[in-house]
Amino acid sequence: MRYSAEHKQATRERIVRAASRQFRRRGGKGLAIADLMRELDLTHGGFYKHFDSKQQLLAEAIAKGFDDQEIGFVDAVSKAKPGTELKTLIEHYLSLEHCSNPGAGCPVAALASEIARYPRAVRVEIDRALQQRIKRIAKFLPGKTEKERERNCLVLLSGMIGAVNMARAAVDAESRKAILEASREFYIKAFCN
Repeated sequence: MRYSAEHKQATRERIVRAASRQFRRRGGKGLAIADLMRELDLTHGGFYKHFDSKQQLLAEAIAKGFDDQEIGFVDAVSKAKPGTELKTLIEHYLSLEHCSNPGAGCPVAALASEIARYPRAVRVEIDRALQQRIKRIAKFLPGKTEKERERNCLVLLSGMIGAVNMARAAVDAESRKAILEASREFYIKAFCN
């Protein structure tokens, strides 16, 4: 039975959405294609009608994760009072909710320890998405020039990603909460004058 191009595209998008959540939740090595396809009631062989490899799916799934995060970013900024956009973003990123849900959160925070070992094509996709995020967030940071604001954004993002990873590694809820609260306070004080 032949499916329409629209059906094929919709199926591909379902696979990418599910893989994006699963890669962020389990990591790149923790996702078996057969399991993913079974969860979607699709055949393992059908995967190769949509993707050449797991690496191709990983690159698209990470891009989808950034797109999902971008929706949250735009939503948070649109609801923030003028002048409080950066504070709102810091609070959102360093929240218990974000920390507790890696499958729905920032792909870099979820996959930070693995990214350096990914194939170059996947890392290029991640780098492209990070550069776009830096450009969007930098305009809210202090600095006299665009370059200085982007530098400050690099510092902020790398620190927040590290804080989320430390909080996720914490054994108990109180430690997790303390890491996130201290980080929020520090970054708000440092960048939201």
